[in-house]
Amino acid sequence: MRKSSTPSDKPQRHDPDQGGTPSRPHQIVIVGGGIAGLEIASKLPGRIRRTSIAVTLVDREPAYVWKPMLHTIAAGTTDVSQQETSYISQARNRRFMFETGELKGVDRKKRKIYLNPLEIDGRPILPERAISYDTLILATGSEANDFGTPGVRDHCLTIDSRSQAMNFNREVMALMLAALAAKSILHIAVVGGGATGVELAAELVQLADASAYYGAAGLRDQVKVTLIESGPNLLGAFPDRVAIAARERLERLGVAVLTGTRVVAAEADCLRLADGTQLNAELKVWAAGVKASDACASLDGLEVTRNNQIVVGPTLQTTLDPRIFAVGDCSSLSPGELGKPLPPAAQVAHQQASHLIRHLPGWLEGRELPPFSYRDFGSIVSLGGYGAYGSLGQFGLFTGGFIRGRVAQLGHVLLYRSHQSRLHGFWHGGLIWLADMINSHVRARIRLPD
Repeated sequence: MRKSSTPSDKPQRHDPDQGGTPSRPHQIVIVGGGIAGLEIASKLPGRIRRTSIAVTLVDREPAYVWKPMLHTIAAGTTDVSQQETSYISQARNRRFMFETGELKGVDRKKRKIYLNPLEIDGRPILPERAISYDTLILATGSEANDFGTPGVRDHCLTIDSRSQAMNFNREVMALMLAALAAKSILHIAVVGGGATGVELAAELVQLADASAYYGAAGLRDQVKVTLIESGPNLLGAFPDRVAIAARERLERLGVAVLTGTRVVAAEADCLRLADGTQLNAELKVWAAGVKASDACASLDGLEVTRNNQIVVGPTLQTTLDPRIFAVGDCSSLSPGELGKPLPPAAQVAHQQASHLIRHLPGWLEGRELPPFSYRDFGSIVSLGGYGAYGSLGQFGLFTGGFIRGRVAQLGHVLLYRSHQSRLHGFWHGGLIWLADMINSHVRARIRLPD
C-alpha cells in the first residue's frame, strides 16, 4: 500500500485556484455511473445555483442497472430492458454530460483523466481521449477478486456489470436448452457465499422452476446448483441468524451448499478444490471477494489498499489530493468509531453520494467540508420468490432485529424504488414502478430465448 507523505484528517477548504476560469465553468468529472456516481451526476446540477459548473459522467456501459439487481438479469428472471436507465437519456433529463469510456489513468498535475480507446465488437470507435477536470469524483465500483486463482479468468464468468450479467444470461439459457434437448444434467457452480452468490443461486433455481411453466417440463430436475464458500458460513457480513435462515432455505430448494471449501483452480469443465477433489460444472460463475479495478491501483500515486481501493479521509477526499474524491466500492474509509473500513455495500455508496450532493456546493464557494458520517440501516438478502431475510441495523428501537418473509421482501423492494425515485424524481419513479407492476402481469415471467 502506498503511503501518503502528508495525510490530513481535517476537513479541506476549497482552493480558489482550482475553480474554472471566467471563460469556462468549473469542471466536475465523475468516473463511474453506478449507485454513487449516477446519483451525484443526477442531483448535483440542480443543487448548485451560485457557482457556474459543468458535470460530466464517464462510464464504459451505455446504460445503468442497479447493481443489487444484476443477479436477476444474469438468471433471466428480470428483463434488462425494463430495468436499465440510458445514460444519454438521464444526462438530457438531469442536465449533465455523458462520455462513454473506461478509465486508463489520471494526471493530477495537468488535472486530466485519460480514457482507453473505445471498441465495439472489436471495431475501433474512438481513440484514447483526455478530459480536463477541476474536481474529480472516482466512483468506479468494484469487481470480483479471483485472488490469482489459476484458470478463473479463462473458465469462470462474473456478473459485476450490466454487460457481464447479459453475457451470463445468454450462456445459461443456451446450456439449459442443450440440457433439455439432450435430457442431461447441467451442473452450475457459484463460487462465493456473499449476497451476490446466495441471491444468484436462488434466482437460478427460480429460472428452472419458471421454465416448466413455458413447457420445459423436467428442467428443474436437470439443473443442479452448487454454492461454494471458503469461509465457515454463508453471508459472512450478515448476522448469524440471517445466514442460517438463508442457508436452510437454499438447501430446501435443492442447492448444494459447501462451506469451508476453497477453490484452488478452475478448468474448462470443473473446479478443483483444496482437498484434492474435483467438482464438475459446465457453467461456473465467480462471485467471491471484492476489489476495485486494476486502473485504480496506478492513479498517479494516489494511496491505495492491497485490493486497489483508494484511501480517503473523513471528507471523502483522497489523502494526497483534495481535488479528488473517491466514493462507493472503489474507496476505502475507516471511520474512527468503527476501526475498520466501511463495507462495499449499496447503502454506503448512497450515503456517501448524498453527503457530496449536500456539501459540495458549499465547498465550491469556499466553505469547509464536514466529515462523512455513516449509519448502518441493516441489510437484506433476497432469495427471489422464495423469501427474504434481513436485519434492522444499529438504530432505533429495534437495533439488530431480524426480519423475514413479506416484511423483508417489501423492504428489499422499497430500497430499489427509493433509489429510482432519487434518480428520476418522485413522480417519474412512481410511474416506473407502476409500469413494472403492469409488465409483471402481461410479460413473461422469465427472459425467454430469442
